[in-house]
Amino acid sequence: MKLDWSQFIGKMLNITMFENYGVVYGKSENEHPTFYEIVFKTGKLIAAYDDGLLLESKRDEQAYNIFVPFTSIICVEIF
Repeated sequence: MKLDWSQFIGKMLNITMFENYGVVYGKSENEHPTFYEIVFKTGKLIAAYDDGLLLESKRDEQAYNIFVPFTSIICVEIF
């Protein structure tokens, strides 16, 4: 089943994903990178494409665009 995501543009989404991993580097060269599991993405839906969704998320007073491929999505909550 294909969903018309354009009706949800501007809505907040909470996406549960299959396991995915990210990395955070320390502020100095002496700090080791930290790896963490990413299982949720939350943000405002700003675009929908044939292969995924584009979210706008804010962290530390800065906006980030995050592309989430449909193949990574388990569940989407719309609020």
